[in-house]
Amino acid sequence: MVGITQPKPGEHVNADGVWDLLQNKGKMTVFSLCLLLCADLLDLAVGYLTVTIEPLPPVVVGETVTLKCNFKTDGRLREIVWYRVTDGGTIKQKIFTYDAMFNTNYSHMEDYRRREDLVYQSTVRLPEVRISDNGPYECHVGIYDRATREKVVLASGNVFLTVMSPPNNISVVAENTPAPFSRYQAQNFTLVCTAKGGKPAPSVYFKRDGELIEVISYTQPSTSEQGGGSAGVRGARPLISRDLDDTKLQRSLSLLDPEGRSARLYTESPQRVHTQGQQAYEPSPATEVIPETVVSREFPRWVHSTDPLYYFSHTHIPQSDGSVVVQARLTWTLNPQLDNDALFSCEVKHPALSMPMQTEVTLAAPKGPKLLMSPSRAKVGDTVRITVQGFQNEVFPEPLFTWTRVGGRLLDGSTEREGKELILERVPAELNGSMYRCTAQNPLGSTDTHTRLIVFENPSMMKNTQNQNNGASRTDVLGLTWMALVLTVTVELT
Repeated sequence: MVGITQPKPGEHVNADGVWDLLQNKGKMTVFSLCLLLCADLLDLAVGYLTVTIEPLPPVVVGETVTLKCNFKTDGRLREIVWYRVTDGGTIKQKIFTYDAMFNTNYSHMEDYRRREDLVYQSTVRLPEVRISDNGPYECHVGIYDRATREKVVLASGNVFLTVMSPPNNISVVAENTPAPFSRYQAQNFTLVCTAKGGKPAPSVYFKRDGELIEVISYTQPSTSEQGGGSAGVRGARPLISRDLDDTKLQRSLSLLDPEGRSARLYTESPQRVHTQGQQAYEPSPATEVIPETVVSREFPRWVHSTDPLYYFSHTHIPQSDGSVVVQARLTWTLNPQLDNDALFSCEVKHPALSMPMQTEVTLAAPKGPKLLMSPSRAKVGDTVRITVQGFQNEVFPEPLFTWTRVGGRLLDGSTEREGKELILERVPAELNGSMYRCTAQNPLGSTDTHTRLIVFENPSMMKNTQNQNNGASRTDVLGLTWMALVLTVTVELT
């Protein structure tokens, strides 16, 4: 018989010590002994099960993710199931199942009086994760109930997988373009930088000539979701307009023609226009002439501040795939003298990028448009196309093209036509030697280019005309012959 041992708190009572406790009537009642025995038997029947999942750091699209499900139990494993939770927890999609019934490696309790803790680990790999893999995941573990050997005791754990995606496209455009050039009135200019494919939303900022621009943030009214602003965000306010120099304005106005254009006396005599480096010559219908160009530049006459104010705003537009489109706007009062050839860059920072993404644009007025006339040897009745093929420089923003005829209207009767191409259908001989002006302009400047149309005679049309004339003469001769015969017969009869 084992001597009486007083159990410590939380320590189980062994079977040999039961009689010792019964003999110790003064220290333990029968009721308390029954509760102790029931608790010990219940613990032996049900067992225990705990599930823990290691938290995951944010991952980038394309990486491989490992989901680990750790659990402890003294029961017999039934299964391990991984779920992906969607739609706020209403839908659970099974992504992995381990069925221990057909596996020999399972926990076995050899002695009920001895507790053996076994640790199981279920690992799931998600190769090349996508944005759609972002969300919560659950690991469900089931063990057999020792009391019935038929019921399964379940426990679960969850983890949230955060998938980041760097922007896959950034671009810079000028807002409200193509736009005309203003010679005598200052105008606002806005650059729009768009970053697509980022999750979470990236941060966007502008630089000028490699230096960060100090901006005044403002909130732009929009129906879409607005980007988070700083505490110092102000409301939008109008930009400062610049005063005009009256002396220069009057002098410039005196040089304008009645139509409001700068006077170009040399364009009144198209036959004497020639390109630099070529000799002047007189066009004739018998000679093919390469289109000639005359280039001019116009700049505004107002006084500018050399330290403009830049206003900045941005908007966030959520996409169906979980990414966010960010549009950032930089607005200031344009100064063509200072801003021409200025380099503006848009940079995008994102936690998934080791260094910022960048795209650049150089503000530039158009210079020397190159015109192409097709066909190169136009004949009477042909359809002539005059197209702008390019410039002597890289132009930004996109220019606005306007076509006019010097000294008259266009073939369709209009005074001007917009577009990159001018089409003259079935040109008549009267257009030979006519001069056409192409004005290419953007907010930074304007350039005029002239080309002359030389129309050659069309032999096929001349042949048709000659055939018609010959046919008419033959008809006249036949008519006269018949009249002579009739007169002869009449004389003979009389």
